[in-house]
Amino acid sequence: MRITIVGCGAIGSKLAKAADEMEEVKRIYLIDSKVEIATKIAENLQKAIVVNSVEEELYHCDLVIEAASQTAAKDIINKTIGRGVDIMIMSVGALVDDDFRKMVYNKAKNCDSRIFIPSGALFGTDGLRAASQDELSAVELISTSGSKSLAHVDYFKDNNIDINQIKERKVVYSGTAREAVKLFPQNVNIAATIAILGVGFDKTIVTIVFDPNADTNSHELIVKGAFGSSYSRTSNVPALSTPSTSYLSSLSAIATLKRIIRNEWAGI
Repeated sequence: MRITIVGCGAIGSKLAKAADEMEEVKRIYLIDSKVEIATKIAENLQKAIVVNSVEEELYHCDLVIEAASQTAAKDIINKTIGRGVDIMIMSVGALVDDDFRKMVYNKAKNCDSRIFIPSGALFGTDGLRAASQDELSAVELISTSGSKSLAHVDYFKDNNIDINQIKERKVVYSGTAREAVKLFPQNVNIAATIAILGVGFDKTIVTIVFDPNADTNSHELIVKGAFGSSYSRTSNVPALSTPSTSYLSSLSAIATLKRIIRNEWAGI
């Protein structure tokens, strides 16, 4: 298999290293807006080379893995599925627009492309997927993070919130998943995943809590429906290079790649 990884940050770099050690992966194409970052990673791998664009190697590629940003993802998704190539999407918030998402699904079907969305930084998505086959009455995500994960978010600047002045746990946002993935694009992509799996972007409730003493990124998933009720809490170690990204997200991407390569689907 030949893969293209777009975005060489916390997730992309970890995934590239893991893929380099997989016997089934024959070539890894790396793309990043900062070419020097992709080049540095490629220099330490056996199978990786740097390319300038997704289109450059699409005819030779079996799977594109987007690990860049919501903005970049839209363009990458469209180009990839239009060529009949499979894609793994990490910036799931790119699918928040209903018309765009519907177009993507239809185009993938018509072009014989497959779309893979890893579980990301959260346990319990398998159960949500199963429960959604009957009526769901409530799906809620509560995310708690510290200053390292939330310091860069424009939402606080736009609302004149100085998180450095917050000395105890505080709810800084509560609303729909549709709004949350737009306001916190690097922090709650998982909200988009559970919205797609469950009751949609407008019915999924997201609460974001700032905790100045938090040294992990935690996500609580609450689901109620015809199946009964479920509660799960995932406490994530942040990635060293990018605190807004949980280490589990990288592991989720690696696990998904292995499942795709080996065509193994236990736990689906």
